[in-house]
Amino acid sequence: MTQAGATRAFLIRMVASGFFISLLPSLVIKYKKNTGAGFMGTLLAAATVPLLPEDRFAYAVFLIAFTVFAVWISDRADFGSGQDDDPRIVIDEVAGYYFAIAFLPRTPLLLLLCFILFRTCDTIKPFGIKKLDAIHNGFGITMDDVASGIAVNAVVWLGYRIFSL
Repeated sequence: MTQAGATRAFLIRMVASGFFISLLPSLVIKYKKNTGAGFMGTLLAAATVPLLPEDRFAYAVFLIAFTVFAVWISDRADFGSGQDDDPRIVIDEVAGYYFAIAFLPRTPLLLLLCFILFRTCDTIKPFGIKKLDAIHNGFGITMDDVASGIAVNAVVWLGYRIFSL
């Protein structure tokens, strides 16, 4: 591999892993699939919420652009494990959480509720979301998390409207 190719591969792994945040849990937890990396990726997403656009149109444009970018990165990230959806890829969790909080008030309660529900939904993959997880490319890697985020957003939005959380 050329120097430029190695640098590109490194940068893609860096972005896919949330600037290597997904590698931290594997230093402690030795499970294959449930490494805690998804939790760390969602935590990274929650930490970056203040940086996100507040204008609805700007946020919608951002979501589309970030999702396309996440698919592209996820499709190219290679950690040498031979897995299509390597647990170290967490840019998909970031995209999913951004969908979970989309167009909701950014109160601590709603952000925490979205965090908990997104992690739960991403883990159990209800509503046929598991079928997206079976697509073995960047689209499948990202879209199961985006679908989980959309499901969480719908539930939280409905709860918000009914109970005025």
